[in-house]
Amino acid sequence: MAILVYASSAEGKLKKSAFEVVTYGKKAAAILGCEVHALVLGAAEDAGKLGEYGAAKVFHLSDAGLENFDSQTHANVTAQVADKIGATLVLCAHDSFGKSLVGRLAVRLNAGAVSGANSLPSMDGGFAVNKNVFSGKAIATYTISSDKRVISVMGNTFPPEVVGNAVQPESIDVTIPANRVRVKEVKTVKGTVPLPEAELVVSAGRGVKASENWGIIEELANTISATTACSRPVADMGWRPHHEHVGQTGVAIRPNLYIAIGISGAIQHLAGVNQSKTIVVINKDPEAPFFKAADYGVVGDLFDVVPKLTAAIKKHQSS
Repeated sequence: MAILVYASSAEGKLKKSAFEVVTYGKKAAAILGCEVHALVLGAAEDAGKLGEYGAAKVFHLSDAGLENFDSQTHANVTAQVADKIGATLVLCAHDSFGKSLVGRLAVRLNAGAVSGANSLPSMDGGFAVNKNVFSGKAIATYTISSDKRVISVMGNTFPPEVVGNAVQPESIDVTIPANRVRVKEVKTVKGTVPLPEAELVVSAGRGVKASENWGIIEELANTISATTACSRPVADMGWRPHHEHVGQTGVAIRPNLYIAIGISGAIQHLAGVNQSKTIVVINKDPEAPFFKAADYGVVGDLFDVVPKLTAAIKKHQSS
């Protein structure tokens, strides 16, 4: 009996989510009374580092056929490894990779599955985990009755915790099928923390009035080392790229801090950000719906408030 973690990597390094899921796996292993093992597919120079976060073993397969993510191939190989080590629980991050793996793994392993879990397993009356439903307005408990289970873990739910030492990655004998998807080109955004992994996010809406005014938003974000985001209208008007659009129809995020500037707080936007741990709203309209969801609110003109906030933070940082 063991827990297997599929650890996501990109551009030769593990993603932050890999350490989060191994941390989750270590805590789950303590509940289930077993070890957690990690699987890394493709290049990852820091694969052994997963041992620091609780992985007793790290299996690393860097075959050329695994370099570009193909959900069919990665699910096939992960299922083989799970069978070989006798894993009764397979974990992955609830990111673009994990979302496409959960269903395939469940079918291959004849396992029950829950996507987007945000709690550790409870064994009181059976194996059960919680997840948010109805755009975060409620919490549902899912009980899995099958012998094997597959779970994707929501990002920024379980902070990575160092509990041990790095381990030497090892290989494992599996059959790697030929990819059915041919990747011609990969375009990625570099130099910033991806929104699903960001712990600090500064977001703005139509209240900035024009794309040329975005500088004050970026200055605040750079001051606190945050990732920038925007509302859908801002992306649709071409003021910001679409990969920064957060909300129900964009990227769903759950950072530790979400600063919403000049965003009214339409229900579609709130659905994608309301799981943020702390929400700060800056808006000149005291009746803006976003204030109802905010932990802290500032009623004022963003062109007056934001520069002063940035200046105050810089003064504090230099003191």
